[in-house]
Amino acid sequence: MNGPVIDYRAVFKALPGAVALLTPDLVYTDANEAFFAMAGRTPDQVIGRYLFDVFPDNPNDPGATGMRNLYASLQRVAATGEPDSMALQRYDVEYPDRPGVWEERYWSPVNVPVLAADGTVALLLHRVEEVTELIRARGDRAGGDRSAVLEAELYTRARELQEVNERLRQAHAREREVALHLQQAMLPEPRPLAHHQAAVRYRPAVGALNVCGDWYDLVDLPDGHRTAVAVGDVVGHGLRAAGVMGQLRSALSAASRVAAGPARALEVVGLYARSTDGAESTTAVSVFLDWDSRTLAYSSAGHPPPALCRPDGTVTFLDQATDPPLGARPEHASRPEARTAFVEGSVLVLYTDGLVERRGEDIDTGLDRLARSLARHHTADPDTLADALLADLIPPAGITDDTALIVLRL
Repeated sequence: MNGPVIDYRAVFKALPGAVALLTPDLVYTDANEAFFAMAGRTPDQVIGRYLFDVFPDNPNDPGATGMRNLYASLQRVAATGEPDSMALQRYDVEYPDRPGVWEERYWSPVNVPVLAADGTVALLLHRVEEVTELIRARGDRAGGDRSAVLEAELYTRARELQEVNERLRQAHAREREVALHLQQAMLPEPRPLAHHQAAVRYRPAVGALNVCGDWYDLVDLPDGHRTAVAVGDVVGHGLRAAGVMGQLRSALSAASRVAAGPARALEVVGLYARSTDGAESTTAVSVFLDWDSRTLAYSSAGHPPPALCRPDGTVTFLDQATDPPLGARPEHASRPEARTAFVEGSVLVLYTDGLVERRGEDIDTGLDRLARSLARHHTADPDTLADALLADLIPPAGITDDTALIVLRL
């Protein structure tokens, strides 16, 4: 794209409104000059410190609930990945150079998630509008009754925010519904395989638009003795992700029918991804099963490793042929491929990261959870096993990323 190179850090610093960035653990990582001026703090007093060490509650006034409300809002944004506009809040702010002396302030905050490439919340953007002088001026005109002014202001702002949030909720719900219908049309139940039983599952994220980027595919190959199995995960969510997902799923399914093996199939789709908007950094894994030789070949483009469970319950993760995601390299390169033998009665499980990844948890913890569940239920038929894995691994509150799952009895 032609045009000037934009220094987004300089833009952030120059914003006229007060803006700060925090980690999901509520530690300040950056703020602009307007924020420091509004807060009466220097960068050394803010950056790298926990939010409520910088702005603690006023211990002398239980009615100053702004900080507690802010904590609840930020936690909600970190958990759901959805923005939150808060009603007008009263904050008691301690003077940094006068310990124990507090000033009554009124702020109107908006908290917005900053998402990482995998759709998880990487940072929290905290924007603050200072309205203290407005409240004071109205209180003076009302005979000094600031509480009455604040109550009226809170009611008005709360109604306005409620209406805006409801419109946003309805718009998000409509987009989510359309995206899910599109997803279902693109991920029909696979046709029965000639050799063995399989089960597939798709579970959308709960209460969020972070859906419709995951896909699965199973196909018996034209040579009559091999089957190709694959799952993938497009970066992004909603209608756009569903559209890109459909393109890549079709491309990989077609490439698998003519490629010599999974690595070559992923190489072809990687080239396609480089010329497809929104397909960059998609992860995928492909497995070719040879029923005559009882071997499988696999290749992964930055995707979580498939799990192979043998009849005795031993679980092995197929992680010896992993390369960067599709379209991630600036130049085309061959992808690695590995092979391993399997015995009759084994189970192969392919999945997307929503099944095993949890915010604030190491990926190995999720993989270990999958291995233990698979070993516990591996003798069940594929449909029962798929449901058992979802029951064991998906939290009661639901998942924040959609999940695709394939269970194949070998």
